Amino acid sequence: MNAIRNFAIIAHVDHGKSTLADRMLEITGTVTKRQMQDQILDSNPIERERGITIKLAPVRMLYHLESITYTLNLIDTPGHVDFSYEVNRSLSACEGAVLLVDATQGIQAQTLAHYNHAKKLGLTIIPVINKIDIVTADIEGAKKQILDILGFDSPLLISAKTGMGVQELLQEIINRIPPPSTSYQLEATRALVFNSNFDSHLGVIAWVRVVDGQIKTNDKLFLLGTESFASALEIGVFSPAKTSTGHLSAGEVGYVVTNLKDLSQIQVGDTLTVNDQQSNQPAGLQGQVTALPGYLSLKPVVFVSFYPIDGADINNFRTALSKLRLQDSSFTYTPEFSPALGNGFRLGLLGLLHADIVQERLEREFGLNLIAAAPSVSYQILTTTDELLTINKALDLPDPSQIKEIREPMIQTSIFLPQSYLGAVMQLCQDHRGFLTDISYLGNLVQLSYSLPLVELIRGFHDSLKSVSQGFATLDYELSGHQAADLVKLDVLVAKDKIDALSQIVPRSQSPYIAKGLVERLKNIIPRSQFEISIQAAIGGHILARADIKAFRKDVLAKMSGGDQTRKDKLLKKQKKGKARMKRFGRIDIPQEAFLTILQA
Repeated sequence: MNAIRNFAIIAHVDHGKSTLADRMLEITGTVTKRQMQDQILDSNPIERERGITIKLAPVRMLYHLESITYTLNLIDTPGHVDFSYEVNRSLSACEGAVLLVDATQGIQAQTLAHYNHAKKLGLTIIPVINKIDIVTADIEGAKKQILDILGFDSPLLISAKTGMGVQELLQEIINRIPPPSTSYQLEATRALVFNSNFDSHLGVIAWVRVVDGQIKTNDKLFLLGTESFASALEIGVFSPAKTSTGHLSAGEVGYVVTNLKDLSQIQVGDTLTVNDQQSNQPAGLQGQVTALPGYLSLKPVVFVSFYPIDGADINNFRTALSKLRLQDSSFTYTPEFSPALGNGFRLGLLGLLHADIVQERLEREFGLNLIAAAPSVSYQILTTTDELLTINKALDLPDPSQIKEIREPMIQTSIFLPQSYLGAVMQLCQDHRGFLTDISYLGNLVQLSYSLPLVELIRGFHDSLKSVSQGFATLDYELSGHQAADLVKLDVLVAKDKIDALSQIVPRSQSPYIAKGLVERLKNIIPRSQFEISIQAAIGGHILARADIKAFRKDVLAKMSGGDQTRKDKLLKKQKKGKARMKRFGRIDIPQEAFLTILQA
């Protein structure tokens, strides 16, 4: 165990984590030059195309230093805030972390968020400045930020692209990060499940970090969180492909192929132990095994409804979701019906980028053509009988007479930006119902901490932030519970018929402005008919905004070459009666594009 080092690479998105992992694999000889390709640990084509990491990727490397062969277990992590749960569980399996800072951009929001989590877990942190070979690199500025904000005075300087300084970094990892420790008094085996996936040939595969004891092929296993029994069919390590070793000992990171067929039986953060063959109880200490810290069930924060463009594809869509969930268990789905868009599914996701990735995978890997409605969040409803309900869309809102209060999800945001954009960003946060909780000046940077409703974030806050700061501001957030707010249900009526698919939950104070914008957009989208169409936005029976679509007017006098005015008036009155009848009995065909444009606005 003294020759094992477990560490992760953490950084803001696009600061060079995957490139650094590539260089380490090259230098240690884990991957040959013939096998080498950029972002080798990013197995999904979408990760390569977008240049981002979505899933964590472990790899085992062997490095020789002073006649000792060290085992380096690296976990490459995502940088985007939507996948911060991946970073959290990666760090739980490590003793140290390489904190990467881009020399051209300095410390960003996710840099600080990942640093704080690693510090909370008590990991050894090695600060590293990357991209020092770029002409625009501000190495001294990055050093000053690391000293002022993080308190490290001697960061390592590397170029992950050229390999400059990576040898020295590997030596620092060995010298500074402690080897794993184990509870020698504890006879039982304990392993932390930090990821899992489903293989169509092998079944459920658990990615584990063994903390105590060892796991061998054919061992009987027990998962404490889900209380599931399993068998170890194959055991091995990632180098970077799966390589069977037959056993994993304390301190090692690898995989266990189980005989399970349902991915829900292995949850991330669960504790895996070995059963006694005779008694079918956890071995050691008479079956008393305590779970490892880190078990946390994932909760979706953003809900998006997806509908197939061709209604006949609904069964293919259902099959595709069940298959995709075997690879990504972090989303949920439930059937849904929309009067405008037909049958579909409502997906619970970790963020907007996660929603984008899931939609792209469904379309690319399963050949589906999908329509995505606007994202929404879950609300808590406290009824007059003190019952607490959770709803995900406005249609499920109870009658106002039964509602005591509506609670919306809140987030604690951390925004990093240059001082010159401070006024514009603070005004933006106030316009989105933000409450300032803290402000810190870090050299030329400012860190703002705001309490903000989650629904404001998914209604374009991030895009507006990039706009007012000319792209210099970065954002990190975490959920901070629910808070009571003055919210109301805004209904849309077209020709006095309520269109449920367009209902939404909005702040009462902003409802007049939202209502006005909504009816104006609908007015420009819904086609004209032979009769006048009224569009109204209302709260209960109170109309907040109205717009009218004028009717087409047929020229009934065109066939008359002359005649007195009474004949013309007679024809016009006949036309007016006909239009009145059409208005009473005619149906309005609202095009699908109208719903989508409103939902996505």
